[in-house]
Amino acid sequence: MIKLICVGKIKEKYLIEAIDEYKKRLSKYTKLDIVELPDISYNEIDKVKKEEGKLILKHLKETDNVIILDINGQELSSLELTNKLCSLESFNSNLCFIIGGSYGLSEEVKERANYKLSFSKLTFPHQLFRVMLLEQIYRTYKIRNNENYHK
Repeated sequence: MIKLICVGKIKEKYLIEAIDEYKKRLSKYTKLDIVELPDISYNEIDKVKKEEGKLILKHLKETDNVIILDINGQELSSLELTNKLCSLESFNSNLCFIIGGSYGLSEEVKERANYKLSFSKLTFPHQLFRVMLLEQIYRTYKIRNNENYHK
């Protein structure tokens, strides 16, 4: 099972449609649960991260393999990501990806992570990034099943 915990709601129709498409594609391989958490708005960045972190941690099970998306995480190719996810799933089939809010993740969430993944040193819009992550997860299933997928 794949769980995706995201801070913020998707507002753009075209992104919702893209997410729905990848949900449909992934349903062939795994159960997908997307948890959308509200943005927290305070003047203090640390307070925002801490409150968002509390909300995130409430949705985690003790046994979840937690993969956070973090600019300081490890960058992987699609094949390396496939191997990494297979490795994590061999210990526990519940993978939980976390996309934090605009200010990033709290230290408590970072400490809970089993793995820190980065797509790039670039900053991406959170709404678009959700589509990018789902596409890469879908790609990993295509790779592991030796199925054709565009390069």
